[in-house]
Amino acid sequence: MACQWTLSLICIFSLLLTAAQSKTLKRDVKALNEIKASLGWRVVYAWVGDDPCGDGDLPPWSGVTCSTQGDYRVVTELEVYAVSIVGPFPIAVTNLLDLTRLDLHNNKLTGPIPPQIGRLKRLRILNLRWNKLQDVIPAEIGELKRLTHLSLSFNNFKGEIPKEIANLPELRYLYLQENRLTGRIPPELGILPNLRHLDVGNNHLVGTIRELIRFEGSFPVLRNLYLNNNYLTGGVPAQLANLTNLEILYLSHNKMSGTIPLALAHIPKLTYLYLDHNQFSGRIPDAFYKHPFLKEMYIEGNAFRPGVNPIGIHKVLELTDTEFLV
Repeated sequence: MACQWTLSLICIFSLLLTAAQSKTLKRDVKALNEIKASLGWRVVYAWVGDDPCGDGDLPPWSGVTCSTQGDYRVVTELEVYAVSIVGPFPIAVTNLLDLTRLDLHNNKLTGPIPPQIGRLKRLRILNLRWNKLQDVIPAEIGELKRLTHLSLSFNNFKGEIPKEIANLPELRYLYLQENRLTGRIPPELGILPNLRHLDVGNNHLVGTIRELIRFEGSFPVLRNLYLNNNYLTGGVPAQLANLTNLEILYLSHNKMSGTIPLALAHIPKLTYLYLDHNQFSGRIPDAFYKHPFLKEMYIEGNAFRPGVNPIGIHKVLELTDTEFLV
């Protein structure tokens, strides 16, 4: 037994010694030092030494996570947020080919996302929200096949939503709200097998829900659908009830019309339904008022018949950072 414990301790010590002696891949050292040279003082003062993964008595740089692969250490996560980084997206980031998480949210980055972003094949989380990024969303994001979370909200992106995003089979959360996006929402997004949350609110998008769900079996696991504050037209099709996992449906402030179909009340876990500030008319079926899960239904700013009542108290529904990382 004592021999087994001794061997175990020797193995653990050997692994720790190997990790300590591993050198950081020169590619990553070069890339991080280029990024360091381009960033503001708030980041630089915490990035001491030349090795971002730590060197001797120096710890890894703040916001940098490394792991050992063979004889080298590589950078796997870069989280530098809310530190007022000013300037263009640091293109050297796209040389960190082992990144799984890139979080630069809540800074002052400007200009476009470079097409070289498609090189980060291992990326799972890309969070660039709350910046001042511009231009179109590059189609190369569709090359990030392992991506599960994509947040580009609260920027100044323009143009159409690239249909290449539909090439991301692992994508679960897609946040594109609060930009200047135009055109139609690609119905190809409906084929994403794992998409749980889609937010394209507060843009300049057009089209109809019928177009969005035109593929059979669209959005098989979608829970939250935010289409608010756009220029969508047409009605709410009964086929929307085929999205049986829906919990939040946010249609406020569009130009939609027609009546609300009874089928929608048969979505089992529908909890929040926002219909306000459109051009809907007629009555709302009684089944909505008997729904076991429906907590809020906002209806003001429409042409419903007298006697149609809301459910719940009108308040703004927001998503927390914790929910983003689910």
